[in-house]
Amino acid sequence: MAVPEERLTDDLAATEVVLEEEAYQPGFNMKTVWACLFVGFVMLPGSIYLSLVTGGSTGAADWVTVILFLEIAKRSFIRMSRQEIMILYWAAAGLAAAGVSGGPFAALIWNQYFVQSPAATGIAEYIPTWVVPQRGSEALALRSFLHLDWLKSIVVLSLTTILSSVNGLSLGYALFRVTNDVERLPFPLAPVAAGGATALAETSNKREGWRWRAFSIGSVIGVVWGLVYVVIPILSSTFLVTTVQILPIPFIDFTVSVKSFLPATTVGLGTNLGLLLTGFVLPFWVVVGMFASAAASAIVVNPVLYHAGILHTWSPGMSMIPTGIANNIDFWLSFTIGTSVVVALIGIGATIRALIHSIRERRLSGEQSAMPPPPPGRGDIRVGTALLIWGVSTAGYVILVRMLVPEFPVWITAIFGFIWTPIFSYISARMIGITGGPGTAAFPYVREASFYLSGYKGVAVWFAPIPMFDQGGTASTFKQLELTKTTFGSYVKLNALTLGLMFICSFLFYSLIWKLGPIPSAAFPFIQKMWPFQATMNSIWYKSTMPGASNFLLEVIKVKYVIAGLGIAGGAYALISLLGAPTILFYGLVAGMGAGFTDSFPTFAGALLGRYYFAKRFGQEKWMSYVPIVAAGYGAGLGLIGMIAIAIALISKAISQIVY
Repeated sequence: MAVPEERLTDDLAATEVVLEEEAYQPGFNMKTVWACLFVGFVMLPGSIYLSLVTGGSTGAADWVTVILFLEIAKRSFIRMSRQEIMILYWAAAGLAAAGVSGGPFAALIWNQYFVQSPAATGIAEYIPTWVVPQRGSEALALRSFLHLDWLKSIVVLSLTTILSSVNGLSLGYALFRVTNDVERLPFPLAPVAAGGATALAETSNKREGWRWRAFSIGSVIGVVWGLVYVVIPILSSTFLVTTVQILPIPFIDFTVSVKSFLPATTVGLGTNLGLLLTGFVLPFWVVVGMFASAAASAIVVNPVLYHAGILHTWSPGMSMIPTGIANNIDFWLSFTIGTSVVVALIGIGATIRALIHSIRERRLSGEQSAMPPPPPGRGDIRVGTALLIWGVSTAGYVILVRMLVPEFPVWITAIFGFIWTPIFSYISARMIGITGGPGTAAFPYVREASFYLSGYKGVAVWFAPIPMFDQGGTASTFKQLELTKTTFGSYVKLNALTLGLMFICSFLFYSLIWKLGPIPSAAFPFIQKMWPFQATMNSIWYKSTMPGASNFLLEVIKVKYVIAGLGIAGGAYALISLLGAPTILFYGLVAGMGAGFTDSFPTFAGALLGRYYFAKRFGQEKWMSYVPIVAAGYGAGLGLIGMIAIAIALISKAISQIVY
């Protein structure tokens, strides 16, 4: 991986600086259409299956698709431009979202699990049929979406999918114009995706540089790890009676083993190598803060709280998931409300100060406060037109919620859609534009509190499409398009294509996988462990608005612990500011409180390895340039080997017959 310093400097400059005289070019054409069809019908089923098995997105669909099309194009003597690669990347990424991926029907798969889960006992009969068929429905017994009982759910899902796309594009574009064109924020992480497109464009021109070598190294690591972590569990569940896991997915649970000296503490070790790579990429002091607070919570705080009688729900013998649920109910849910309020206030304050500073600078420089004209050829529309489109889509949400849940006050829905969403989306966009990280200004549990305080009785509102969104991330997408000189119209066309294609493919392949066996089950170890926890926590909120329910919400959220969170988080921020320590250390400390060792330990190990070994060996600038591309290559390698195993599993299950 040794690269001459002058070559690295030249390559970085080529990535981060686009020549002003270069014209904007469209990236949407028939190559993109074929790429979308490939992702939807070939890559998406594997991405769905892999996320159910291991959790999260591996980057398989986006990177593997781009690489495959580049190789096909090279062998067909076709050159792919940077703009085409950028659109191709977003085509793949849009069809495989993070988390349990696979498009809109992932939500219906979760709903069918929840309504049949033990956590839904007592409220399942109150869940409306536009969410999911009732317990005992033939549609659930047959595990099929091709049933009339699903009709209402699919119609609502279709409407919300369209409204979501329109709402995100229009408001995200308006936020981009303000933060980029008016305030000229740097968007420090936007060049990462632009650099990836540039790196792959090099291979299209047969000029394979350091980026491609870094990507290849990451891919090899991903393939080797995937053989152990992904391939063996998938193929063993297909050809053997029981699933074989060399490493438990997604973590090794030590909670029961340490109960005698660390009572009421969740102790585990995440087994996904991606956690180590995450430590390479995240800011070092964020990781340090997360690990420090997680260690303090596990070793000191939880045992002390247990002996003080605060963590009274926990009992010896509980594994990690039940322990986490018990501790959240007893203490950490209330405590983290307080810490989140402090983080929100700090974020809002920083945004206001930065905005005032920006306005003063523009006035001193003699610039007009009006929005400057956009660059020619970029594909812009009037900001007023974008806001009008956003307003219509938001009104669509308000009307839809009114139709679905007429008992819920319409003014609350309108406030979330027309006031809350634009304000906090703008704050989020500014934080992304300044720091590169996601916004942290949203107040916690406002949605839940509004449901409870509105006086509404029932559970339907918890499933309603309340328009409470953070569209700030879309501004960064438009910035990446600008850096690669890709016309904005190409991205709009891409969204129109993927909207329909994603819906169709999500329906087809979730139907197939669900038909092959229950979801979750032993074949899907990640969701089998994690979904019961999520269902239990959701049911706590849902039951708080049930007719005749006690003030369970007030029993769970304890004011004295909220105040404790406010005080400790505020004191930590003041101390860090007084000592002149990095502010991001504070955000890491807050994120790690009560989290346990599961993810924080391997992430911390990766941060130490990166900072004190690799950065010294290659140099800080080189290392920080290498690591995002190595991480992307790891995702591609893991995804590629996983896709091969998944293809074998799907073919085997589709052609096999079970004899009863």
